[in-house]
Amino acid sequence: MQRYPDKGAVIVTGAAQGIGRRLALGLAAEGIDVLIADWNAEKGEAVACEDAPGAGRRLFAQTDVADEESCRRAVAVATEAFGGVFGLVNNASIFSTLTMRPFWEIPGDEWDRVQAVNLKGVFNMTRAAREPLVASGEGAVVNIASSTILFGRANYAHYVSSKAGVLGLSRAMARELGPHGVRVNTLTPGPTFTEIERATVTPEQKAAMIEQQCLKRAGGPDDIADAIIFLLSRQARWVTGQLLNVDGGMVTH
Repeated sequence: MQRYPDKGAVIVTGAAQGIGRRLALGLAAEGIDVLIADWNAEKGEAVACEDAPGAGRRLFAQTDVADEESCRRAVAVATEAFGGVFGLVNNASIFSTLTMRPFWEIPGDEWDRVQAVNLKGVFNMTRAAREPLVASGEGAVVNIASSTILFGRANYAHYVSSKAGVLGLSRAMARELGPHGVRVNTLTPGPTFTEIERATVTPEQKAAMIEQQCLKRAGGPDDIADAIIFLLSRQARWVTGQLLNVDGGMVTH
């Protein structure tokens, strides 16, 4: 069985760094065309031009997922350049730049921005991509949440609540898009260590997180990207409305 449709691309938001970058390169290695949708033009262009194996083409489109028109433009770029869209990965998120603090100390404008990007961004981009996803005949959406929604993490209430919203939104979308042949699933990564600096995690904290896992090593972007690639593929053709937790066994459910 061919793993992916012959025509169309996958849009990956937040693909200029971290998990999104690794995913974009991994999809291209599979021969899949990728639209790198990110706000950071310098890093996004660098991923599009990065010397990496694979026949898949990579194109960057500067995108603010919190802005509906920006999302529509990104989808239009992908459709025009690649002839359609069969996959969407809503990965863009605000996290590493957040300051840890109790919920009663979170500024209201910071709360609103996190919700606008992490939750409404999923709504905006999926709505913008709905028509080409349906037209593909076998569309797949993977929404990236966080394993923190399974246990609740202190001092990141805006982040955790936004990602919990992604899970609920994904399940509603799966019901509404299923009759049109589009699958929607949620993936919850656990602690994932990438090139993105995280000042809030000390070496001692990293070791403590690994100790909580069934698998005693640090999770990396390839661990998450490979699981997303599976959910986009025809091998997951009968999987929709589901939560796949990828955290080395930190949380079992």
